Amino acid sequence: MTYEQIKNLGEGEFKRLCGVKPKLFQEMVAVLKPELPKAKQRGGQTKLSVEDQLLIALEYWREYRTYFHIAQSWGVHESTVCRTVHRVEDKLINSRKFSLPGKKALSSAETEWSVVIIDVGESPIERPKKNSAVTTVERKRDIL
Repeated sequence: MTYEQIKNLGEGEFKRLCGVKPKLFQEMVAVLKPELPKAKQRGGQTKLSVEDQLLIALEYWREYRTYFHIAQSWGVHESTVCRTVHRVEDKLINSRKFSLPGKKALSSAETEWSVVIIDVGESPIERPKKNSAVTTVERKRDIL
């Protein structure tokens, strides 16, 4: 699904599909446009537009599908998807515009945390028995 097919979706639907609002998507595209290769260029360049490259990366991050499955959806090679995701990721990180808050901001007194603890320590685990008589006898018979 290319950017041309989804650009007319409503804000809520766009966010459900991509994981970001259209405004943030456009900010990311503005950062990536000068950095990423242009669409339809050949000679080692990608055939995907900058918007489509960003969509591939967002699809990988949001759905965590394998490169193979994304490649099949977009009609490109698996290695192209891998390079695209890493390239987009690196450019967005280097821009420092889309970073998460640091430790100090997260540990400030203004932040209220709620924690849920789940005890799964007593869940029984079914394991095969070691050294059972049946398997030992069979092994001895095969050897003789």
